[in-house]
Amino acid sequence: MAATYTFKGLLTEKGWLNNATVSVDDLGNIISITKNDTPQGKFVNGYALPGFQNAHSHAFQYAMAGLAELHTTTGAQDDFWSWRNAMYSLALTLSPEQMEAVAAMLYSEMARHGYTAVAEFHYLHHDKDGTPYNNLPEMGERLMAAAQKAGIRITLVPMFYQQGGFGQAPVEKQKRFISHTIEDYYKLLDSTIASAKNFDNANVGIGIHSLRAVKPEDVIALCNALDGSRPFHIHVSEQLKEIEDCLTFHGKRPVQWLLDNCPVNENYHLVHATHLDTAEVKSLAESGASVVLCPSTEGNLGDGLFSFEAYKNHGGHWSIGTDSHVGLNPLEELRILDYGQRLISHKRTTFVTEESGDSGFNALKMAWQSGRRAMGAPYATFFTVGQPFDAVVMKADSPLIATASEKNLCNTFVYGADVSNILGTIVSGRWINHNGSLQNREAIVADFIRVMGELGTRA
Repeated sequence: MAATYTFKGLLTEKGWLNNATVSVDDLGNIISITKNDTPQGKFVNGYALPGFQNAHSHAFQYAMAGLAELHTTTGAQDDFWSWRNAMYSLALTLSPEQMEAVAAMLYSEMARHGYTAVAEFHYLHHDKDGTPYNNLPEMGERLMAAAQKAGIRITLVPMFYQQGGFGQAPVEKQKRFISHTIEDYYKLLDSTIASAKNFDNANVGIGIHSLRAVKPEDVIALCNALDGSRPFHIHVSEQLKEIEDCLTFHGKRPVQWLLDNCPVNENYHLVHATHLDTAEVKSLAESGASVVLCPSTEGNLGDGLFSFEAYKNHGGHWSIGTDSHVGLNPLEELRILDYGQRLISHKRTTFVTEESGDSGFNALKMAWQSGRRAMGAPYATFFTVGQPFDAVVMKADSPLIATASEKNLCNTFVYGADVSNILGTIVSGRWINHNGSLQNREAIVADFIRVMGELGTRA
């Protein structure tokens, strides 16, 4: 339904608009944004920021968040690859109904933390024995239904996953992921696109899990067929072993091979890209592609630190994601990203640009713009007449916020705030989280607790 809100402040690319009145139509699209010293409609004692964009998610992995920290004391190696085996075991157990319950809980938590959209990097496609469901996009539909329950937008990215490694057949634990041919993948993609029309706020992207997971001729064929109408996502160069294997198989590093063989452009979203050499950093930035950084997961898995400063200096674009969901606070993701860079650069200027020294504002803007691109959504300005009104609203009466000057607000949010400072989250002009009251929350929590009991995952 149509509504009018007046916020204490609304963030624009040119700074704060105080006493900002936002009117939306029945669809939640912005009709007007004006400054009114006398509040119009409902007054909201808060500061409205553009809703956070979660550009990388594996929803089912939320079921094991925090459970991979009981390490052996025998000195056996515990790294990404051993963690992956535990993750595969979880993937083999989930039914479609259980997937929906886990994802709804995750997406509700994202809404609580200020995310208004998620790009779901989805490869758990088939039944437990690896057989495709009669309804081919069954698992994808469950993810879209979960997002609809929680109220956030979803860009579902069904992943092409064909093999177990460079030139290797898939292993038993990967059987639910596999599309054997590019034609099989296109059938899955097309059926997903058709299904998405039945869900609110659902969009579909295109993706390849990684270079190691798809035959090179099919990577090239799929990338050359992209028309730019949907965002393209791929894992790349997360682990040193992946780079070593790629050098052995292709004679090139992963990002260099991708740049040399595919028309990489601003529609590409490369997840992690942790280990790039100097030439790759420069060429990737100049291609216009975005890197999706997942600082809490990359830290948890011991991946390493992205070459952020060099990438930024070449004009590179980036967004953030929560990946395995060991962290769900977008402000924390930005802080971990910044502080990791400070530890290796010995500087405090990670987000500073030639145009602005306001680290907090720059971080919010950079992550939002590329995050929107990752969703396949408009990304020109934070709030635009004719576009849906999606926002996260910070409490104006929180002590640190209430005492901060206007010039210090964004830095107070990014470096001094957490979920307790969020008044609510708005999607299409409607509160999906208001003062801690979340859409369908009781039913979502009850379903999640029941499913965790059935799985025994957290016992």
